[in-house]
Amino acid sequence: MTLVATLLVGADHSHSLTRAVSEARAALAAAGGLVGQTRPLGPTATAIRFEGLDAASAYRSLDRLTAALPLDVHVQKADQRPKRLFLADMDSTMITVECIDEIADMVGVKDQVARITEAAMQGELDFEGALVERVALLKGLKAAALDRTYDQRITFTPGARTLVQTLAAQGVHTVLVSGGFTFFTERVAAALGFDDNYANRLEISDGRLTGQVIPPVFGPQSKLATLEAVMADRSIPPEAVLAVGDGANDIPMLTRAGLGVAYHAKAKARAAADAALDHADLTGLLYLLGIPHDQFVS
Repeated sequence: MTLVATLLVGADHSHSLTRAVSEARAALAAAGGLVGQTRPLGPTATAIRFEGLDAASAYRSLDRLTAALPLDVHVQKADQRPKRLFLADMDSTMITVECIDEIADMVGVKDQVARITEAAMQGELDFEGALVERVALLKGLKAAALDRTYDQRITFTPGARTLVQTLAAQGVHTVLVSGGFTFFTERVAAALGFDDNYANRLEISDGRLTGQVIPPVFGPQSKLATLEAVMADRSIPPEAVLAVGDGANDIPMLTRAGLGVAYHAKAKARAAADAALDHADLTGLLYLLGIPHDQFVS
């Protein structure tokens, strides 16, 4: 069985990739691997093919290297890299902020809301209860504040648009799923090029937020149910699914996808995912699929 170890660094550490590749090849060989082709994928990523080791043994052989260098490594079967479906979390994944925290700043309760958000994303609080509690604190806020939040506070994560556009060019169906709000997912999905988006709906009356979420709450199991529904509708097996997220509420979809990636993630999500990107930007997902830089769509 042929495996591939993909080595990725952040853009600021591209100079360390050559050393990483050399030492990774040596480490895999020393562990008994039959090391084959090295394929540069781009300025921050290289794939190394090998046989004779299982994934767990390969990771163990590379532990010293990942501890010493700002390096992300993922080992997988070479023939399972292509994907047909991509599900992505939005807040702190495709965008750099948590929308609800930024909305809360408009009414002076950001610190209080952000503490609840962090606890929920760490898996320390029930997601639905935490969402209801935070939205209640927004009661009375003018709906126009949502526009200001999007215009003034939302920035896309580095590599986000290239990731979605490139996957679309590869024929991958792309879906944005969020425990946040449709007001933002609709705009982010349109700007980045997602095919579909799903999230919670804020209740608005007389131009102000009521402090309520319109049922049902879209949470962790909703993300998983969306993944399952799209797979069934498009006859896509789990191994052909890529999912990415950063928080505990992403764990159900990350563990169901053939490749679940924790992106600059909380500890529980990182532990549950197949791969973790702590240094690479979002284009690292393309490299994990074996897509080289010269096929990226900007």
